[in-house]
Amino acid sequence: MAKFSTSLLALALVVTSASALLIPTSEKNITITNNKLASRSTVEQPGSGTYDGMYWASYVTSGFDVIYTNIAGGQYEVQWDGSGDFVVGQGWNPGATNKVITFSASWEPNPSSAAILSVYGWSTNPLVEYYVNEEANNFNLGTINSGTNFKGSFTSDGSVYNVYEHEQVNQPSIQGTATFQQYLSVRQSPRTSGTVTFANHVAAWKSFGMNLGTMNEQIVAVEGLSSSGQATITVS
Repeated sequence: MAKFSTSLLALALVVTSASALLIPTSEKNITITNNKLASRSTVEQPGSGTYDGMYWASYVTSGFDVIYTNIAGGQYEVQWDGSGDFVVGQGWNPGATNKVITFSASWEPNPSSAAILSVYGWSTNPLVEYYVNEEANNFNLGTINSGTNFKGSFTSDGSVYNVYEHEQVNQPSIQGTATFQQYLSVRQSPRTSGTVTFANHVAAWKSFGMNLGTMNEQIVAVEGLSSSGQATITVS
């Protein structure tokens, strides 16, 4: 379901031009494990469900091998290697505009990989895909797409965030192929643990004329773009 269109993706991406960061195609399967001792079972994409009281979601394009493991207590592990795009994570469905999200990550992507750690989600009416990007492994989300508009900056949770907006035209979404807006808050002091006061982002986006609709899924997500690595994430 999510995918930035093209430009900077040429940097490390062998992904098709223009799409949304999570793409629910199913040529390549993801391995989902619901605890470390359970046998692994492969599911078609997209995949989502609940585990130990947390909502989880996983999306992967062709070309990626991804092992995603749900762990009790709001934790998950992911290992990945390949080209294309994937997004996995745990959180809530529906999410909330006033949610205060705490996360911590053991973050081990390949140093040259485009690997992204964000609060990620969707709203409907209007259909919006959003990112509060906390760490991108030196990959600048704000410059990925031609046509991405810088809207301004604000401060929250100890850092300046740069805000961008981009229109995705006829791309995969939680409502099938659609045209929708992407909202991006990109943290300028990257981190792999901390608290995201989501209401601050909602207020900043609104001040720039970027309004969310009814909240849908809201997860702390790991995304890989033609990359490799591993991470363990805890969400609360």
